[in-house]
Amino acid sequence: MDTVRAKKHLGQHFLKDLGIARRIAETLGNEPQNVLEIGPGMGVLTRFLLANPNYNLQVIEIDTESVEYLQHNFPTLEGRILSADFLQCDLPSLFNGNFSLIGNYPYNISNQILFRVFENRNRIPTVAGMFQKEVAERIAAKPGSKTYGILSVLLGAFYHIEYLFTVDEHVFIPPPKVKSAVIRLRRNATPTLPCDEQLFASVVKTGFNQRRKTLGNALKPLGRPLALVPERMLKSRAEQLSVEDFINLTSILQNS
Repeated sequence: MDTVRAKKHLGQHFLKDLGIARRIAETLGNEPQNVLEIGPGMGVLTRFLLANPNYNLQVIEIDTESVEYLQHNFPTLEGRILSADFLQCDLPSLFNGNFSLIGNYPYNISNQILFRVFENRNRIPTVAGMFQKEVAERIAAKPGSKTYGILSVLLGAFYHIEYLFTVDEHVFIPPPKVKSAVIRLRRNATPTLPCDEQLFASVVKTGFNQRRKTLGNALKPLGRPLALVPERMLKSRAEQLSVEDFINLTSILQNS
């Protein structure tokens, strides 16, 4: 098999620039680690991951045509290709211990991938790879920015997030209609938050779901007393609060 046909319903855009693929592979660093690559496609990134003896690599691919291509062209991947949907698989069972995540992520499920990262944050110390530029900017956004949102806060509470570099459309087959960007998330030293983490996620999601409203109005669906919440927070919109603010807000609501 010489090539794989890009499938629009899977959000496939195959990277063809080996220099960029090498740069992405290098974002994980060189320490020994388990590595899971999402959506390897025709293996342009995979070849560089396989070349690093410090990586215990597995790949997960939903496209059966890509799986056949990888089996034919990368015999060293035998026994390490999982033909499955990343969003549905049992992640903790893939490795004995923690694992890093890397990929040229399918744009149509990138947000869902990142929510799974949040759910499995205690097993995933590093996430690196390429996203649609708009998504990458949103994840790395700071308070006060219009792109700052739910994932900015949820992931920012547990990861140090770096926007590394922008990638033009012409290095893909077929070229997407948007630019791409490579980001890296590294787990911070916070094992747990000083508040209920499920409530924290609910507060963040509820606050941003009606981001044009002040938090005094946006948080009413939670059904919790707001009397002890500082007026500054109640009169602010969600995008104006830092991660630390959301943690403090959750603590107040939790103890109200």
